[in-house]
Amino acid sequence: MISNREETLLKLIVEDYIKNAHPVSSKALCSKMKCSSATIRAEMNYLEEVGLLEKTHISSGRVPSEKGYRYYVDNIMKPKELNGEDMLKLETIVDNKSLVLDDIILKSMEIISELTHYTTIVLGKKSSENLVEKVEVIPIDKNNLVAIVVTNKGHVEHKSIYIPGDVDSIEIKQTVDLINKLIVGTSIDSVSEVLEYQVKPIIGKYVRQHELLYNAFYNAFSDFATESVKMSGTKNILMQPEFNNADKIREILSKFEDKDIVESIKEEGNGINIYIGSENNFDDDVTVIKTKFVANGEEGTIALIGPKRMEYERVITLLNYIKENIEKK
Repeated sequence: MISNREETLLKLIVEDYIKNAHPVSSKALCSKMKCSSATIRAEMNYLEEVGLLEKTHISSGRVPSEKGYRYYVDNIMKPKELNGEDMLKLETIVDNKSLVLDDIILKSMEIISELTHYTTIVLGKKSSENLVEKVEVIPIDKNNLVAIVVTNKGHVEHKSIYIPGDVDSIEIKQTVDLINKLIVGTSIDSVSEVLEYQVKPIIGKYVRQHELLYNAFYNAFSDFATESVKMSGTKNILMQPEFNNADKIREILSKFEDKDIVESIKEEGNGINIYIGSENNFDDDVTVIKTKFVANGEEGTIALIGPKRMEYERVITLLNYIKENIEKK
């Protein structure tokens, strides 16, 4: 489609624009291409004709088009080696023996968000292989508790529970003891069913205010079996120069707050996959890079959302490092 020389020119323009966020002029490329500005302009015109570059209204320079980014990713880009500073920060998390898998994933993605200034997302789904090992309750005050579920895979989940009215702490303990007796050994995705058909029929024999307590715990445990969504750096993407329009900022923020839109980022394919602009179902003005992971009986998706002017080489390397390390656990 394009010559080696035109490919080199496209590479220089894409990488310059990724770094500086300013349209690239022919003059800026003369020394690198070792030719005149007129020659480069002619080649830039051709790259624009075939849809790989675009001309902005505010400058005589060119920027990569969505098609240009796709060509760069598929044909030019090569993943970078993880630099020492990035690796050191991530190693302190992935090699920390005191952290359970969920914490390793979340903290690693928080670090990646800080390193790249993009938004990171972790979508996780509890597997049928995750069996309840223990349920504990920590009272916060007379109406608020924190329920903690520990699974045989080391997965730890907590959920705030509000109990209306004045409930005796002894009755709360009796409820937790009954739940533990009946659901330990049950898979996470079957807990609601056990509560409904085994706990509910008999809880009234042991607990006076059984309806209040049963409903509170049932609602909490139902949430454990659903898709979990964790995001870091949701405001990072809004600091990118592409998103300086108030309407666009509101649009992006509203999408981050829409659980259905965020959950649609879930990845089903293998490998590290890149969805540029209209290729993703989140927003036409962003790139989503994501991968599926399967580790320790759990599966999920880790993803980064940033401008189309994204550091593709670095992001792929970082995501691949996390994927490989969590799948070893």
